[in-house]
Amino acid sequence: MTTMDEAIADHLVWLASHGYAPSTVSGRRHHLMAMAGFFAEREVTDPATVTPSLLDSYQRHLFHHKKRDGRPLSFRTQAQRLIPVKGFFAWLARMGTIHFDPAVSMVLPKTEHRLPEAVLSAEEVEAVLATPDTTTTLGIRDRAVLEVFYSTAIRRMELISLQMADVDHARGTLFVRQGKGGRDRHVPIGERARQWVERYTDEARPALDTTGSDTLFLTVTGGHFAPDVLSRTVTAYITAGAPTKHGSCHLFRHTAATLMLDAGADVRYVAEMLGHQKLETTMTYTRVSLAKLREVHAATHPAERTTRPTHLP
Repeated sequence: MTTMDEAIADHLVWLASHGYAPSTVSGRRHHLMAMAGFFAEREVTDPATVTPSLLDSYQRHLFHHKKRDGRPLSFRTQAQRLIPVKGFFAWLARMGTIHFDPAVSMVLPKTEHRLPEAVLSAEEVEAVLATPDTTTTLGIRDRAVLEVFYSTAIRRMELISLQMADVDHARGTLFVRQGKGGRDRHVPIGERARQWVERYTDEARPALDTTGSDTLFLTVTGGHFAPDVLSRTVTAYITAGAPTKHGSCHLFRHTAATLMLDAGADVRYVAEMLGHQKLETTMTYTRVSLAKLREVHAATHPAERTTRPTHLP
């Protein structure tokens, strides 16, 4: 008999050996172990004994689960936790470990189409960028980090993975290696961001590089950032520079995309810059790009085109 833990371990090895990103494998491990813990509490440790009704119980458990702040899991989060479960049992059935797939009839929650919760204005971005103390080594590094996030709209892990050679100052581009989905891409990086990266590499990075690392952005110990450490660092600067807004690294991505679309950028070019495979993903930002919508409303809505009375009734 193959136990649940053994089956999960085998599945994760299979994912890694078939090119799935380490972050994906790590996420699958977390969600599958949570499922295994739920089953273990019900004395189910053999994947062959899992039934559709037991999986339905687990899905209802996620629906009723409350986070630390007392709020329920969003349907999007529930789906994110159930997708690895469906993939796991489908894989077990293909491998012949179980005779049938108990998750084949599982219906994932319909996910809501959410807009980014907040976007910084251009003025707020400048206030955040001005927050690091650039008279210090870490302040110079952090200003360069913020400038790169804003200029290139790359993701957190993409910035963490940047190498020294990935910044092409002559061409004004940044090489993003193995971004989401394992895809490489080049993105433009603005002159100001390049200048801050250059200042960081000339003045600050030598003091941090204790191991001869090729990683671009280094911590005080000379290694690359841990994702949560980078998030806390960026959040602190956003809180200081734009206290009414909440967010972290991804807020710069939302902001850059929205402000570019506000300024008239073609959505296809923004999609390429963001590394989106589907144009529909980038279209999310057009729905929060309100500046153009206000202009069109003012120019075309009958109530706006009618001469306004000097006194309202």
